[in-house]
Amino acid sequence: MELVTDLTVRQIGRTASVVMQRNVEVTPESDIGRDLGVDSLTLMNIVMELEDVFELSIPLDRLADVETVGDLAGLINELRARA
Repeated sequence: MELVTDLTVRQIGRTASVVMQRNVEVTPESDIGRDLGVDSLTLMNIVMELEDVFELSIPLDRLADVETVGDLAGLINELRARA
């Protein structure tokens, strides 16, 4: 499961880089708001891109618990496992 999470974290970093139009280095511990400087609108744009990449829908109410890139990767992997 660790490899899957690493791949998801890397994809989140790539997607954030595209959306934010700058290179974004992420780790599972990266705080999305504080470390990446992502506001709520940018986060929604990143999430919409990730939904397309992973072909899934991320419920907005589940995003309330997401603080780090690792949290987001875990949520995506959980949703993918259920699909």
